[in-house]
Amino acid sequence: MKLLGSKLRNLTLIFIFTAASFALTARGQSNWAVSHVAAGGDLVAVYFTSDKTGWIAGDNGYLASTHDGGNSWNKYLLNTTEDINEIYFRNDNNGFLVAGRVMFLTKDGGQTWQQTSLGAPADVKKGIPEYLSIRFAGKKIGIAVGSVYQRIGKEDIVVDSLVMRTEDGGETWKRIAVPSKVELYHLDFSDSSHVWIVGDKGLVLASTDGGLTFTEQRSGVTRALFNVDFRDDDNGYAVGGGGTILLTTNGGATWQRANSPYTETLKRVDFADDKNGWIVGYGGAILRSGDRGQSWIRQNSGTNDRIYGLFMSKKYGWAVGANGLILKYEK
Repeated sequence: MKLLGSKLRNLTLIFIFTAASFALTARGQSNWAVSHVAAGGDLVAVYFTSDKTGWIAGDNGYLASTHDGGNSWNKYLLNTTEDINEIYFRNDNNGFLVAGRVMFLTKDGGQTWQQTSLGAPADVKKGIPEYLSIRFAGKKIGIAVGSVYQRIGKEDIVVDSLVMRTEDGGETWKRIAVPSKVELYHLDFSDSSHVWIVGDKGLVLASTDGGLTFTEQRSGVTRALFNVDFRDDDNGYAVGGGGTILLTTNGGATWQRANSPYTETLKRVDFADDKNGWIVGYGGAILRSGDRGQSWIRQNSGTNDRIYGLFMSKKYGWAVGANGLILKYEK
């Protein structure tokens, strides 16, 4: 009887271990399908306005769109060789391409794109402006961020932060002074008043007056922060170098590190709802959280290439990366 009891206990332990392993594996499994386009370089940005209609962009002014959920992609010839850093649509018709020193806008849902200017030359007197990110809070108020750099020999040296603000939907822009000199990578609004900007050396800037003024928040890290995503005025996330994942539950008054097994550079974070979020980065990394960002599990992306761009919704998602890489997620 003792022997039988021991066997039963062993079987029970095996069953528990197997069930736990299956649950962990299931959580780590993914529904990402890998494909490529002949982009002639890396894809950096992706944005969808519906499950069928979306855009991808990247090196040397490459831009393409789909209207059949990614089954086919149609290249759009822009008159630029600037790398496109971000795609953003504030509604179905009005969109922006952030491409280094220039920006393009569309008013017809991406059928045509026109180059536009962010401010007057007097806004940047010493150096060359480079824009990396743009966001709007409604139809009128928008902010674009980046840096001012000077070319010294063959090297570009960042000499100042750059924040431009519009109150008329992007028709005119005004430079906003901020307490920083480092490169600014990304921003996000939670409403028309609250906005956050992240940048080099762990910088986090926050505003409660719609971007008229900014104060620095203490992130607790010194690695570059490349992306920020806020769900509301309190709950937000930021990712960056060295596998950095930060979260806040009080609007950035305090930031804390999330539990993560990953140590390489992370480029994008995007939550589809309050609980479920994804992060992408180097080495083909796709991390997923189902507990409001407290913990993260690596998914099988099917690639080891660097992933730079991410767009997630409740029912579908997209990621893009090196050498024309495209990843499609479906539940």
